[in-house]
Amino acid sequence: MVSLAVNLPGPLAVAELVRLGATATKVEPPMGDPLAAVAPSWYDELVAGLDVVTVDLKSADGTQKLAALLEDCDILVTAHRPSALARLRLDAMMQNRDRLVHLEIVGGDGDLAEVPGHDLTYQAAHGTVLPPQMPCVPVADILGAERAVTAALGALLSRAQTGEGGRARVSLDAAAHAAAGAVRHGLTGPGDPLGGALPQYGLHRTSDGHIAAGALEPHFAERFRHHVGESPEEIADAFAQHPTAYWEALGIEHDIPLVGVLPARRTDR
Repeated sequence: MVSLAVNLPGPLAVAELVRLGATATKVEPPMGDPLAAVAPSWYDELVAGLDVVTVDLKSADGTQKLAALLEDCDILVTAHRPSALARLRLDAMMQNRDRLVHLEIVGGDGDLAEVPGHDLTYQAAHGTVLPPQMPCVPVADILGAERAVTAALGALLSRAQTGEGGRARVSLDAAAHAAAGAVRHGLTGPGDPLGGALPQYGLHRTSDGHIAAGALEPHFAERFRHHVGESPEEIADAFAQHPTAYWEALGIEHDIPLVGVLPARRTDR
């Protein structure tokens, strides 16, 4: 497998395929992968087990180097807009490589194919962002990467049956749309059943932090009411009187889903 993809979705997908047994070469531009600068520890995780080479694909020498890498390649992974792929002349390079699978990770498809975007804009378009807070998880990128893994495996299975590779395209905008299903159908938006309307399923302030309560099922909800409280005011007052560790211990003792909220941590500094 050869990957030209930088940033997140492509490298995430490639790392998972490597975990499943693939061998991969990552082709990076002279400036490198931007992820290495902003999250070096994550970058290191994602390139573990890969051969990383620097190639200037805008040069004739770079084109020749890529062509050589594709000689015995099963999957080519890209994360470019169609116009960028055309400038790299990849279509011509893939001619006479009928068994090669081209896994395209794109922002949007159809009319959105050339519209620039990133995880934040795809999430914003589908209602999974609550301003002014920034999302903690790049949902579209991660779900898009998982879809790319599935698409790659499906394409290889099809090739085993037909003898031909072809093109498999994964859209991050479509991934964001799928991720927003719970909001779109009234489940997790503000005030929805799993969006704050049920006090037994929500986040609560303790004396030293926050606790997540997931007491949805009747048996959990009954224990929650008995050991914590019933009305929102009673529940808030109870949680505020004790530290998070107290409530976690109570959850373990009485079989109630109560888990402290782990503060966001950075491992690259």
